[in-house]
Amino acid sequence: MMTTTIRRYIETDTGHRVPNHKSKCRHLHGHRYRFEAEIEGDVVQTSGVSDEGMLMDFSDISAILTEHVHDVVDHAFVVYEGDKEGREACKAMGSEHRTVVVPFIPTAENLAKWAFEAVHPHIQSVYGNRLQLVAMHCRETPKSVATWRPST
Repeated sequence: MMTTTIRRYIETDTGHRVPNHKSKCRHLHGHRYRFEAEIEGDVVQTSGVSDEGMLMDFSDISAILTEHVHDVVDHAFVVYEGDKEGREACKAMGSEHRTVVVPFIPTAENLAKWAFEAVHPHIQSVYGNRLQLVAMHCRETPKSVATWRPST
């Protein structure tokens, strides 16, 4: 059976550090991240509906990505809960500083999985077109992209 795949992304300006990294990534820094949802399913065949001929409206995907990824980490600093120094640095910035504490080291690989898990429950079809989020791609730099997809 053939299926169709679509992708939609949002971008964030987000800080992080990889505390145990052998090189410069152990320092506080940031990236222009791109979180790209990859969705698979069948094209909606229901006549006369807004999504006819689509898997899912791109603007609906954008709204989900915006609420569950962008608005959480944009202009924020993502810090691993076990990174004592990183957490202290964020705390020193005061209560207005946007700090997101996570239970993992915030690498592109782990952020791709985090974003997948945040978005997955919201990719739903009302047309029975087997809609599913199959992967989340996290571009950390123009040359570096990590992808997370569930094991089959």
